Amino acid sequence: MVKPNSKSLWLVALCPLLFVTVSGGVLEAQSTTNQTVKDQHSEALSLESGQAIVDRTCRRCHNDRRLQGNLSLESFKVAEAGNQIATTEKMIRKLRAGMMPPPGGRRPDGATLNGLAELLESRTGAAAKHSPGRSFQRLNRAEYERSIKDLLALDIDAGEYLPLDTKSANFDNIADAQPLSATLMQGYLGAASEISRVAIGNPSAAASESTYKVSRWVSQREHSNNTPYGTRGGIAIEHNFPADGEYVFRVSFHHETTGALHGSGRAALHTAEAPEQLEISVDGERVALLSIDRWMHASDPNGVNIWTDPIQISGGKNRISASFIQRFDGPVQDIISPHDWSLASTAVANAYGVTSLPHLRDLAIRGPYNPSKVSGETPSRQKIFVCYPDASTVLPCAEEIISKLGTQAYRRPLTDEDIKPLISLYETGATQGGFESGIQMAVEGILASPHFVFRLEEPPASTYSGTVYPVNDLDLASRLSFFLWASGPDEALINLASQGQLSNPETLKQQVHRMLTDTRSEALATRFASQWLRLQDLENIHPTVRIYPNFDAQLKSAMLRETQLLFESLVREDRSVLDLLRADYTFVNERLAKHYGLPNIAGPDFRRIEYPDESRRGLLGHGSVLTMTSHADRTSPVLRGKWVMEVLLGSPPPPPPPDIPDLEATAEAKGGRFLSVRERMEEHRANPSCNSCHRVIDPIGLALENFDVTGAWRIKDNGVTVDSTGELYDGTSLVGPKDLQQALLRRQTTVLRTFTENLMAYALGRRVGYDDMVTVRQIVQDASLNNHRVSDFILGVVNSQAFQTKRRETVAAVASESQ
Repeated sequence: MVKPNSKSLWLVALCPLLFVTVSGGVLEAQSTTNQTVKDQHSEALSLESGQAIVDRTCRRCHNDRRLQGNLSLESFKVAEAGNQIATTEKMIRKLRAGMMPPPGGRRPDGATLNGLAELLESRTGAAAKHSPGRSFQRLNRAEYERSIKDLLALDIDAGEYLPLDTKSANFDNIADAQPLSATLMQGYLGAASEISRVAIGNPSAAASESTYKVSRWVSQREHSNNTPYGTRGGIAIEHNFPADGEYVFRVSFHHETTGALHGSGRAALHTAEAPEQLEISVDGERVALLSIDRWMHASDPNGVNIWTDPIQISGGKNRISASFIQRFDGPVQDIISPHDWSLASTAVANAYGVTSLPHLRDLAIRGPYNPSKVSGETPSRQKIFVCYPDASTVLPCAEEIISKLGTQAYRRPLTDEDIKPLISLYETGATQGGFESGIQMAVEGILASPHFVFRLEEPPASTYSGTVYPVNDLDLASRLSFFLWASGPDEALINLASQGQLSNPETLKQQVHRMLTDTRSEALATRFASQWLRLQDLENIHPTVRIYPNFDAQLKSAMLRETQLLFESLVREDRSVLDLLRADYTFVNERLAKHYGLPNIAGPDFRRIEYPDESRRGLLGHGSVLTMTSHADRTSPVLRGKWVMEVLLGSPPPPPPPDIPDLEATAEAKGGRFLSVRERMEEHRANPSCNSCHRVIDPIGLALENFDVTGAWRIKDNGVTVDSTGELYDGTSLVGPKDLQQALLRRQTTVLRTFTENLMAYALGRRVGYDDMVTVRQIVQDASLNNHRVSDFILGVVNSQAFQTKRRETVAAVASESQ
């Protein structure tokens, strides 16, 4: 009998699915859209009055000759706005954001312009064509990790198996940006093979090495989270050991450019009589204590590395830590004040009067040697082996395990056609290695199946090409769970869907609220909000050490967590989305509170605190946003203004024209004084080709100039008192972050529509098109009746036609999208 492998299973299962017609929504490319807001009042306009404004005001720039913004309104008719949806939505977006007409020209009052926007919106609403659904998706890295966690109680790093996900419209789950490739397929197959063995235990595992790096940006003077008390620095990780056996640990250390161990010189805490020591612990229990040779050198045969003897460790997930024994705790009496970032410079390692200590660079785990079967009941084995058979119940027990895992993995009850090949895999594996070997092969088949990797939604047999139809309850359950949890549906959701009850509006509402109270809804903060707010950009920012020596990885991590916790609190407490701008509270730990100058906060745990004054409010006061929109050595009003326009207002500025001179970071005024950022910006704007865009962008960013590169409050920049005054593009006077916050709140409809647009794109897994804007506006309008609570926006998306329907397409259309 020929042993089936994962690749053949994949191809056999995938081919039939590719030759049936599947459905997908029409994807419409568009930059971050949206518009918004009745600032305060609107003037009701007739068609004639609206057309007159377009003719008299808009066409002065947007005509066939000038083509400002690559847009001509020569033939635009307000009465036919619904037939020119792309042009109309562009106009609404700019009108609602207050960006058109541009400042400096003849400009109707705000009520008139809002009235024109309302008139255009009414015309598009009357002619709306709703865009249903999306094409099929695959599990991206984050969804794959979470699905494995739910299915097998196993924490994995999907980056070890799968390539980076492509982002589109801010998100990494957009269907038409998820192409298939041989590399990707091989990644899923390799992951299925390895994960299934780790989950059950692999007594025949070959020795391999896993390395965990410690960034030099991590400060290692203080105690690190999850390491034993009485230690400092180092690293703590959770590692999946494939089998019981012996494992060897290797630790290496940061060294100077000359190759000498960092912290080996005149530091009083590291002597020949009392060398620094590093502890290796497993689940909090010490298994090795290593003395560090202060004279080790990178040029030595072993470099700056130390190995442990082989250590017997049980298979499964274990928490491993490598950390230094804490020899001293208290103020350090150095000739200069110690930096929060303890490795800000390796050049001072041997300097007199400066305390420097060894720093861990990485931890490697190699093994297993002399492996054997996993002896303990790990969480993953407990999740898999819901039964264990005697001689007479082997096959029924195997069927029970496969049925339970398969139902959760495929996100629906299994059919006979699903179970038969999995039982066949079990029998093959059991013949070769017994019951557990058979279950391992069946689990591998489940993980390699397209039913797990892809979120395929098969249309009803009665539909034909081009038909828009409601998705069935099981597909609706998957859409809902991946939206709110970034993972597959739980048992309760599958049961309701199997009974056809989930599509009942009241039941659906109840399930949404249940899911939002579940801890897994933190995905809305760590996945949706983090990508919408572009928090991943924070990882690429490293402020210049000679200007900001106290900025370390712990501070950066705390900044990121602060923003995620703010959004998570809005979901948990069902608060208004506008709290993103106006919240007078935040979440800090000791490290972040110290950075913000907030007293009486101790410890690594985050807690909610009230701001003592109005200098910080909402996202505009968060270090994450302020740092990622700065350069390494100076703030950037352009980046900060651009972030507000793109992320909050949904109206990105045009790209700069070619050959624009850079803003010189070292520009000096007469007498050798360094210029402030504002002064440099004023020189830059003197160039006429720069001024047209900068007069819109800069006032937004300059309003935040009291925050330095790291988000700390300041009153001077290069010795010059910070001037945060300016004038918004619509004439609103700005004096600091509070005025900017109030200006954005006056355009709250724009902010809310931008939020809704991004929420909808994330939920649907496709870009939001012009046809979707009628739905976006309706969701915002409905949510306004209940104080703009987060749940109302989520329910608005879930109840939308786009979320609950799909259009049947031909195989050729779907294949074209996947390529």
